Amino acid sequence: MANLKRYLGIDIGTTSLKAAVFDAEGNRLGLRAVDYTLDTDPDTGFIEFNADEYINICRRVIDELTAECGSIDAISVDTQGETLIVTDENGKPLRPAIVWLDNRATEEAEQIKAHFGCKKVYEVTGQPEITAGWPASKLLWIKKNEPDVWSATKKIFMLEDWVLYSLCGNFVTEPTIQSSTIYYDITKGEWWGEMLDFIGLDADKLPKIEASAKDVGSYGAARVVTGALDQIAGTIGAGVTDKSKISEMTGTIMAICVMSDTIPPYNPDSIIPCHVHAIDGKYCLILWSSTAGMALKWFKNTFAENYSFAELDKIAEQVSAGCDGLTMLPYFCGSTMPKYNPDATATFSGINLSHTRAHFARSIMEAVAFTLKQNLEYVGDDAVKEIRITGGGASSKLWSQIKSDVTGKTLRTVSESETACLGTAILAAVGVGEYESVSAAADAIVKGKAEYNPSGASYTEAYEKYCKLDKLLN
Repeated sequence: MANLKRYLGIDIGTTSLKAAVFDAEGNRLGLRAVDYTLDTDPDTGFIEFNADEYINICRRVIDELTAECGSIDAISVDTQGETLIVTDENGKPLRPAIVWLDNRATEEAEQIKAHFGCKKVYEVTGQPEITAGWPASKLLWIKKNEPDVWSATKKIFMLEDWVLYSLCGNFVTEPTIQSSTIYYDITKGEWWGEMLDFIGLDADKLPKIEASAKDVGSYGAARVVTGALDQIAGTIGAGVTDKSKISEMTGTIMAICVMSDTIPPYNPDSIIPCHVHAIDGKYCLILWSSTAGMALKWFKNTFAENYSFAELDKIAEQVSAGCDGLTMLPYFCGSTMPKYNPDATATFSGINLSHTRAHFARSIMEAVAFTLKQNLEYVGDDAVKEIRITGGGASSKLWSQIKSDVTGKTLRTVSESETACLGTAILAAVGVGEYESVSAAADAIVKGKAEYNPSGASYTEAYEKYCKLDKLLN
């Protein structure tokens, strides 16, 4: 008899929620997507959202998917990091959620930096920067600017914690979502007392720390299981379970998740964060480039508005590797990793009269592939044999092949497009004993699709030109 158990993974992003039901073999049974609009104040720059509305949306999609797919056995959730919710002792929000994008706490971040320094914060929390977005900074802001809220605050939640609490009533959290609060010690797996003292925060206002994929309660007939940070859930849903594989997502931005056995030593020139991984004993390095698919979309909308992306692929495929000397730097929104320079700009170099629309389109694809190669070289890619690719860029056969040729790695797409929902459903299945571990579940469930291997096309000269131009202008 087929296994009829059903697992619901909820993925809560910045402006949308997706929820999908899977069976124990990873077959998707149902999907919902809900968009919402953040509350922004043009005068203050504050970015907030009604905390209860997150729960209303979750309950609605759970009801809809239960009606469509049948009884749900277990639910788990992944969310954006750093979105902060404070409540009274009964769990009633005292103010709107402060969304991760909100930068109101700039002064408070500088206070933390002056007191602790970046090196110490990194060595305890894995976060190389001290920003206004971190919950420690936001809590200091509330303490200073909203004293009535601060004095009434009895429970402090990240968004994932808030959903778990609202569904099952238990005040719990897990390490992946706490890694960027900068008051969680990722080396010891406990709250960082020194930071709590600096904020003036009692640890009893924080949730109980459990592992990811831990059964922590129930919602109706369904068990509720701890989840993970959205990026980590996505990498699990892509089947990345050991250091031989990494995940790479090319959407508007490019995001790379690399598994590590250790916390890399502090490097003052690096802004690569290190999170606790949902796989026990592992860490996750998260790298990103501010522009990837955005660059190709800009080119299409501005200079090839009558072309589809597939048509751009077709003409770019006729251009030889290296674009006949045309080199592009893709820094439309500055450079982030491996070199941080917010003032960097995009550049085309080596243009001559032989270059066509096709050359420019391909040069953008090559530039993003070169950025991927730079990041892999920076973190050390000797152990990496395969890159699991997701996002819109993975639908381009040409772009995927270029990335394989540039990096010298095997690239593989996966059959499930909603990798974060699948990764979170995997955590739900592990939490109720369907599988013995996250790795075993992902290895069994995640199915590969298209495979790209190095074709022999040489990008050595083109990559050298790219690196020289990058060093000159960035």
